[in-house]
Amino acid sequence: MENTRILRLSTTPFIALIFLLVASLITVRAAPTEEDIEVLDRSAKAFAQVVKDVKPAVVHIKVESTAKPPAEMEEFFNHPFFERFFGPQFRFQDPNRPKRRQYGAGSGFIISDDGHILTNNHVVENAEKMTVTLADNREVEAKLIGTDPQSDVALIKIDVDEELPTLSLGDSEALDVGEWVIAIGNPFGLNQTVTVGVVSAKGRSRVGINEYENFIQTDAAINPGNSGGPLINIYGEVVGINSALYSRTGGYMGIGFAIPINMVKSIEDQLQKHGKVTRGWLGVVIQDVNEELAKSFDLKKAKGILVSETQQDSPADKAGIQQGDILTGLDGVELKDVADLRNRIALTIPGTTVTLQVVRDGEPLEIKVEITEQPADFGVARSGSDSALGSFGLAVQELTPELAEQLGYQDRQGVVISEVEPGSVAEQSGLKAGQLIEEVNKVKISNIREMQQVLSKSSHSDRVLLRVRFGNFSQYVVLTAP
Repeated sequence: MENTRILRLSTTPFIALIFLLVASLITVRAAPTEEDIEVLDRSAKAFAQVVKDVKPAVVHIKVESTAKPPAEMEEFFNHPFFERFFGPQFRFQDPNRPKRRQYGAGSGFIISDDGHILTNNHVVENAEKMTVTLADNREVEAKLIGTDPQSDVALIKIDVDEELPTLSLGDSEALDVGEWVIAIGNPFGLNQTVTVGVVSAKGRSRVGINEYENFIQTDAAINPGNSGGPLINIYGEVVGINSALYSRTGGYMGIGFAIPINMVKSIEDQLQKHGKVTRGWLGVVIQDVNEELAKSFDLKKAKGILVSETQQDSPADKAGIQQGDILTGLDGVELKDVADLRNRIALTIPGTTVTLQVVRDGEPLEIKVEITEQPADFGVARSGSDSALGSFGLAVQELTPELAEQLGYQDRQGVVISEVEPGSVAEQSGLKAGQLIEEVNKVKISNIREMQQVLSKSSHSDRVLLRVRFGNFSQYVVLTAP
């Protein structure tokens, strides 16, 4: 990714080597012993062997497209004023005029010997031509099989008269924080670059990059051009697709994000079969249970997901899920938060019956629900009940301490813009994901509930005044319904 949008190891007992290395360094010596050097040498060779095995299946992707001018610019130059002075032949998008070509690059990896390649959607989005450079520097034109912008996954294919090297897909759920991982890609056009780090965190779901998020966070260096490349475990298996970096400078700052491969597997299968992804739908408006809500609903702990609204005739409504229910599990697996439930329902094949573990009025019960296909007009997904701003094309989420640290909003209050709908009033006003809404109609807010209260008291439902912060600066923005 170019900026945060807010820009088998064979049979070597690898872990044992690490413990031996640490143990050997506990005792301070004037100089390393032969045993120390041997341990270091074996560790280095273990990493090198993994890289040697997987690099042939990592590719560089170049894309070409036609640069499209902003809609406002096209409308401005196509005004009759310009036609009056330059003649009727003057059109800003005159097909006879030369068009500016736009180029981009990223990474990918081969998953089948007949040439299927996984990468990021944002690498190949709007591409008119895709060229894949293999590890041996051969260039092959690729075709698009399918994309899923909501998760930022894409599947492309190249045709060659030979069996290609492939990477096996591992189990991202089995990853532990602190495990070694290897990132391979083409940062800044430097082909087949290898970086090493650890899994810094799992389940990052409120980063504000994709609609469906469950990122692996790593400190393995990820830079522009790494997007779409594989994140590898010590067994040479893919555990994630490198997708984004957190940066205030545009370069590596120690925080990178990868889409977990377990999420990708289901998406890739649908792209392979249908060229698109069909998502499941439950039909509830939900929010995380905090300490205050836990007390209000007589819960011993602040965990679970509160149903604040059930949509009429939705699967949840038909199954009997009610407003005020606390959802604690899905098919016997504990639910972590709102994002966890959204991701798991979205990846459930429509027509599947699932069992929800629910707490209602303090009593546990189980409810079976048949998941249906997500409606075509489902629109922008939202955390909590923020539909009042949804009409302007905005989705927002709570400013958690974790998110505040990532975005640089420590000691600030408000709600974070998680997504801006393309072509909406919000986009036309210059609002972007990652900005912080501090005031609504001149009233300071600290969470979604307070925002809703202010909006419900407004006498102008078609207009809202926001004070929005990005970094060290803030400005007022007026949104007016079309």
